[in-house]
Amino acid sequence: MKIAEIFYSVQGEGVLVGVPSVFVRTSGCNLRCTWCDTPYTSWQPEGDERSIESIAEEVERHRASHVVVTGGEPMIAPEIAELTRRLAGHLTIETAGTVDADVRCDLMSISPKLANSTPEGRWGAQHERLRHQPEVLKSLMRRFPYQLKFVIERAEDIDEVRAIVQETSADRERVVLMPEGVDPRVLAERARWLVEICKQERFRFSPRLHIDLWGNRRGV
Repeated sequence: MKIAEIFYSVQGEGVLVGVPSVFVRTSGCNLRCTWCDTPYTSWQPEGDERSIESIAEEVERHRASHVVVTGGEPMIAPEIAELTRRLAGHLTIETAGTVDADVRCDLMSISPKLANSTPEGRWGAQHERLRHQPEVLKSLMRRFPYQLKFVIERAEDIDEVRAIVQETSADRERVVLMPEGVDPRVLAERARWLVEICKQERFRFSPRLHIDLWGNRRGV
């Protein structure tokens, strides 16, 4: 399995924000989001081939009770089902919700990609075709505790969020909105109007805590 990085930090997004966690970042993605903040796992996948046992041993050395498997898109990684069963503790999987797999998971953190993610150029058509898979979303939401985490760039994005929430019959208390951006100043500006939308729609707001604390860096 190709692994871009393994590191110990705090969860920066979603319902578990602030929780100390070990992150296992797989490399490889079936999407090409225009604003991707981990291009080294999607646009230009990099990393080392690691065995399941070596990954688990490194995770265990941190003695954390929470583990996050992220990417890239971890649900396309070879042996992902075996890895999730080998990792101990509370396990979050961060996924775009376009691929299903027989995994162990305590929180399925699903981030459906909105139209604001579609790039121009040769990747655009493939990304647009793959980014929204409602049957996969509904399957994951039915089988696992979940959160739906949406990246919001413009206020108009909320119309698409509403449509997905209605289509999947999502619990509004499990819908999380967070501002798009990798600059703390941009995030703060967008957060001010996004919070008001969350209040009106009864959705959760999430910061990007790791960006606020450390900036757009790897390994945090």
